Amino acid sequence: MSDDVIYMPGAPVADAVLADVRDRVAKLADNGKTVGLGTILVGDDAGSAGYVRKKHETSESHGLLSFHVDVEAGDQRGLMDAVRRFNDDPAVDAYLIQNPTPGCDFNTALEAMDPAKDADGLHPESLGKLALGADGPRPCTPAGIQAMLLHYGVPTEGRHVVVVGRGPTLGRPLSMLFSLKQAGANAAVTTVHTGVSNIADYTRQADIVIGAAGVPNMIQPDMVRPGAAVIGGGITWQGKKLLSDVDEACADVAGWITPRLGGVGPTTVAMLLANTVAAAERRP
Repeated sequence: MSDDVIYMPGAPVADAVLADVRDRVAKLADNGKTVGLGTILVGDDAGSAGYVRKKHETSESHGLLSFHVDVEAGDQRGLMDAVRRFNDDPAVDAYLIQNPTPGCDFNTALEAMDPAKDADGLHPESLGKLALGADGPRPCTPAGIQAMLLHYGVPTEGRHVVVVGRGPTLGRPLSMLFSLKQAGANAAVTTVHTGVSNIADYTRQADIVIGAAGVPNMIQPDMVRPGAAVIGGGITWQGKKLLSDVDEACADVAGWITPRLGGVGPTTVAMLLANTVAAAERRP
């Protein structure tokens, strides 16, 4: 581990976002408004259930109401019914469909969501607004990563960001977000993925490397330029162990790095709540 490396835990960033969430929820309450977050969980995957449980625990501890629907794996009709229920429920300001949805078509359900109630920032309308740089809910993990870089003073203006991964929930929106002309962005962005054979040729040129592929330890120390910032956005469960896309040994060369545990995760949940409060504020 380099003596000069700066670790970037997500908790301080999340705490700042959640403090703002708490204040905004209280202000809405003063005006007679509640804030409600809904979740839909398909199947019984333990990891997904744990994520949903954490989201509700954080919601309730910050003054939001929680709503949840369980759907059996493969029950597309049940999933669509849950979407319609939340679309029609005025107490639910925003909601998410926990991905993956085993045996069900996630995109069909996502497209049926009321875009005004998109907590995850993944509805096609939300992603279209992101591409245009227009106001709207941002995908939670990309927004959390951006907030972390701002919090820890990692410069992005005019810098080279390499995103390793192109998925619609992380890699693709990250690439759009960091190319926007705004604080914490305005970067030169290169997107590579597992179909690229010479990924290291790109990452070694980067000021900021973001692992977003969901491949454990994919980013190795010899792929990182000394002093670069390295962010582990993609994660994988190996039994009960959580593995990052970024090998922990990258701390030997990086200038900034997210820890394997407690890195991006807390900021994702915080941004989810921020999107939900914003939806409530937009509600007449």
